[in-house]
Amino acid sequence: MTTDNQQPDPTLDELTQQAAAAAAASVPETVEAKLAETERRLAEMSDAYLRAKAEVENTRRRGEDDVAKARKFAVEGFADAMLPVMDSLSAAIARPDASVEQVLEGVHATLRQLQSALERNKVLEINPAAGTKFDPHQHQAISMVPAEQEANTVVTVLQKGYSIYERVLRPALVTVAAPK
Repeated sequence: MTTDNQQPDPTLDELTQQAAAAAAASVPETVEAKLAETERRLAEMSDAYLRAKAEVENTRRRGEDDVAKARKFAVEGFADAMLPVMDSLSAAIARPDASVEQVLEGVHATLRQLQSALERNKVLEINPAAGTKFDPHQHQAISMVPAEQEANTVVTVLQKGYSIYERVLRPALVTVAAPK
């Protein structure tokens, strides 16, 4: 029952040959497509790598610039706090006819300004009271003196010390009670 519109069924050999031809034709296309895809991905990864490398370099450079600026302008706040003290001293010098009382009053006002400026910048006095235990991290003993207090305690402060953010800038110079 074959009609004119129908084609005869291909034989097994013909089918095998057609499949082999199709496979042979598609293999180069598949390898070429894979190669093109791999090259495209390589180009994308290369571009991403170069961009990341440039970003890291820019970040490093910005960090170095920030550190350099921080070092350069680290004392800006402190210098700004010291300007009123400088103005007060300049004003005192500009008045040569001032009385001793006026000069003394100005010196006390200037000292208060200076103390305030130091405190705002976290520069704190180390001024131990008599009888305070001697601390070699904050005090420097100048001498040991006989005293009616416990040994190794501060007797007198010869010069105040200073610290900044809990780091000693200058230890307090003290005399210490000698052991009995």
